[in-house]
Amino acid sequence: MAQNLMKQIRVEKITLNVGAGKDDKLLKKGVILLGKLSDVKPLLTKTSKRIPGWGLRPGLAIGAKATIRDGTVELLKRLLVAKDNKLKIKNFDLNGNFSFGIAEYIDIEGLEYDPDLKILGLEVAVTLERAGFSVKKRRINPKPLGKSHKISKQEAIDFAKSALGVEVEE
Repeated sequence: MAQNLMKQIRVEKITLNVGAGKDDKLLKKGVILLGKLSDVKPLLTKTSKRIPGWGLRPGLAIGAKATIRDGTVELLKRLLVAKDNKLKIKNFDLNGNFSFGIAEYIDIEGLEYDPDLKILGLEVAVTLERAGFSVKKRRINPKPLGKSHKISKQEAIDFAKSALGVEVEE
């Protein structure tokens, strides 16, 4: 018997994030790195609170992020090669999403070492969804998802194993 089409899980988006703190040079390097990984123009993330001990003030750019919605599976497979196709159970959250960090961008398949960037890492957050998730995101008359339609942690792990070829460790 075939699986219900409404129950099939897919990758909605991949969010790439580089944190730089107050360092402007590191922030520029992060923007260049995110530009090399995707065609999407990276956005700067800015602080909303003032933390005098850290020297932060509202509106100060402290990182860069890029949200990729097209070609996600191919990019995700390249990024997972940098982790040797292995993730830990703690990388998965209760809502069926997962995230991981890459310490050095040169581990990513297809990227060469750039002397201007030196060694730089990034964070990868993957959001999974099913058909029908637009019900909770629509502008007019949004509704909560039914309990049986939400993606559990185990379903996300099974998806990562079968569709992406990931090995999940304790």
